[in-house]
Amino acid sequence: MRPSRRAALAGVVLVPVIAGAFVAQERAAREGGRLFAQVLDLVSARFVDSVNAAELYEKAARGLVTQLQDPYSELMSPRQLTQFNTTTAGRYGGLGMRIEEQPGKGVTIVTVFPNTPAEAAGIREGDVIVGIDTLSVRGWNSRRVADSLTGTPGTRVNVTFARPGVPEPIKATFTRALIRVPAVPYAIMFDGKVGYIPLQGFNETSTSELARAVMSLQSQGARGLVLDLRGNPGGFLDQSLSISNLFLKEGQEIASVRGRNVEPQHYYAREKPIAPTLPLVILTDQFSASASEIVAGALQDHDRAVIVGTTSFGKGLVQTVFNLDGGYALKMTTGKWYTPSGRSIQKERRLTEDGTWVEVDHDSLESGEPGAQRPVFRSDAGRVVYGGGAVTPDLIVRADTFTTAEQEFRKATASRQQEIYVTLYDYAYELKGRITPDFTVPPAWREELFRRFEAKGLGIDRALYDGAARYIDRELEIRVARLAFGDSTARRRTVDDDPQLQKALELLRRGQTQQDLFALVTASARR
Repeated sequence: MRPSRRAALAGVVLVPVIAGAFVAQERAAREGGRLFAQVLDLVSARFVDSVNAAELYEKAARGLVTQLQDPYSELMSPRQLTQFNTTTAGRYGGLGMRIEEQPGKGVTIVTVFPNTPAEAAGIREGDVIVGIDTLSVRGWNSRRVADSLTGTPGTRVNVTFARPGVPEPIKATFTRALIRVPAVPYAIMFDGKVGYIPLQGFNETSTSELARAVMSLQSQGARGLVLDLRGNPGGFLDQSLSISNLFLKEGQEIASVRGRNVEPQHYYAREKPIAPTLPLVILTDQFSASASEIVAGALQDHDRAVIVGTTSFGKGLVQTVFNLDGGYALKMTTGKWYTPSGRSIQKERRLTEDGTWVEVDHDSLESGEPGAQRPVFRSDAGRVVYGGGAVTPDLIVRADTFTTAEQEFRKATASRQQEIYVTLYDYAYELKGRITPDFTVPPAWREELFRRFEAKGLGIDRALYDGAARYIDRELEIRVARLAFGDSTARRRTVDDDPQLQKALELLRRGQTQQDLFALVTASARR
């Protein structure tokens, strides 16, 4: 009887202890509320400069979100929300060009999308925007310029450009159109056997674009596929799920989300796949993030794809957008992603004093033993896959690096990169009409480019320039090929400088099935 009595007494004693904890929490919350109200009142009434009340509340709200120390949570103004939706959706009303602010030059065109008003008007990469309608844009940042260029499709806008080497401003009147940034810019075949598809983002049309590309390559006789997710930052969740479903069987789990005070959510393949057995290699790098990692992790766990390249970014946090009054929105982290085997995609990061985010306990995975100090999970077939954040490739292959001479040239000319870029682009633009698809870069092109650098007074050291001959020839080749024949032709010509893609193509040329690919990877890792 005595043990039972003691247990009963212990239960009685716990009640006031737990109740006391709730009372303490409520008291702390009330005191914190009073502290905030007191500070707000004093700042409003006594701060040396008058403060707009609405702005003060907004700043306080932003401060609250900042103090969460989460790089993905933010309070978005109406303008920021519009920009967020535009970027994520991959379509907008505008001219069809990507811009960026370049120090000492202004807001510059860095990409002109095909079949857009910008392309039709002859706008070129390197052109600088100097005026919009009747206003000079001197001193404007890229966001302000973008806001002025975008608008309702069918409306008109006048834009003035400055082009290096052209003395007079270039004026053009545009009719805004619905611009769709392609998720799949092209799909190509190598050796008539292996298809290659770069997936640039997860916008609202990514699945349909990728499905069309896969089916087209299969109809051309593709017996294997490389899906390139390098540099893909992610996007819509539903697109990562439906893209995974293109290759997974109905009923297979794709991912799960675990949050606070909610039941875990599990996502499964719901449709019949279009390529359930096509041998598949996925390329990843340190910039493959979020939705890219959901796809790569799911297909790796189900032994549906071999992952080649370097470890992904490790962005496994789920954000929910809450619409607020006044057109504002709170984008806040509400959960974490997990692969079907239970691996967390999220790499732990911390905020440093200088405001940058760095990985905690950064692993030396790619320079040491694969998976060292990382938790081990198992794929459906029992293969080892590694947890601890991000997606670790089945076969680690580093990207091509610059030689010492090339690094020295790039370092010495870093402050003149804009002038070099414009000169190179202008020369490539002149050359594009003189070549055939099988062109080679003759030494005379490199010599002429150096002469143009000298004519502009760029002061480039000749010895450094000659030492970087391979790098300069490659830059000329890529620029000329892209301008003359498009991205797909330029991509074909860069395979020799891409060891990750080379390894993927080698695997698919040698392996007839997905199991063959895993066997080849295992054999390669043992060597």
